[in-house]
Amino acid sequence: MTDQSKPDTPKGDRIAKVLSRAGVASRREAERMIEAGRVRVNGEQILSPALNVTGSDTITVDGKPVSEPEPPRMWLYHKPTGLVTTNSDEKGRGTIYDDLPADMPRVMSVGRLDLNSEGLLLLTNDGGIKRKMELPSTGWLRRYRARVNGRPSDEALEPLRRGITIDGERFQPMDVAIDRQQGANAWLTIGLREGKNREIRRAMEEVGLKVNRLIRVSYGPFQLGDLKPGEVEELRRKVVRDQLGLVLEDDSGIAAKKPKAVQHASRKRTGGKPRR
Repeated sequence: MTDQSKPDTPKGDRIAKVLSRAGVASRREAERMIEAGRVRVNGEQILSPALNVTGSDTITVDGKPVSEPEPPRMWLYHKPTGLVTTNSDEKGRGTIYDDLPADMPRVMSVGRLDLNSEGLLLLTNDGGIKRKMELPSTGWLRRYRARVNGRPSDEALEPLRRGITIDGERFQPMDVAIDRQQGANAWLTIGLREGKNREIRRAMEEVGLKVNRLIRVSYGPFQLGDLKPGEVEELRRKVVRDQLGLVLEDDSGIAAKKPKAVQHASRKRTGGKPRR
């Protein structure tokens, strides 16, 4: 009788997943780093992400050892205007990573805010958290305060509440409320459940309004609160566990390692206290 058993599944996890869990980069970015020849496993350069590794393997990126993944951690960051949400910028503009505290571990942003937008940006050391929170199926409401030039009426904003198509791209219905008129400008509160590029600015332009200030005030259950521009605040592990449905071996305190890590703002600013 022919042996129909399948070959054993390789032990461990894919190398890009391990690098993402360790906070080196997102999984996609890690794959690009591998293809660029920046990653070695047990001293051997690898060029394909189709490799499983275990805890017994030694991994280096750009010659630096990759440490064991820390437990999942998250931070609230008040992104100021004038910074891009990337690791580097081909135009030489400042990035959020230039603004973060020097003793922050390697982190990734959950989604992005464009150059001229400000407010709440979530940061994490865990690629799995990043992917989970960015999935459209997660459906967490992002809430913004927008200042627009013009005198909007509820009737003018109704297309946004029904959902709108711009240049062939469909935008899901938004929650839009007029807060107050302030001279030539009006303040709106806007809620949406997807994060397409410049979605609010493009939607407002479609109904004849120009956004001249945009502040994200919440992302799902996480609030900007009284964080000042440039300030960073780490969430307690119990909050991360409860809100994301994670199972953590130790959910006491703020972080399993470096318990005094980042509780202040950028190199230029005084920071906030840990959220309780």
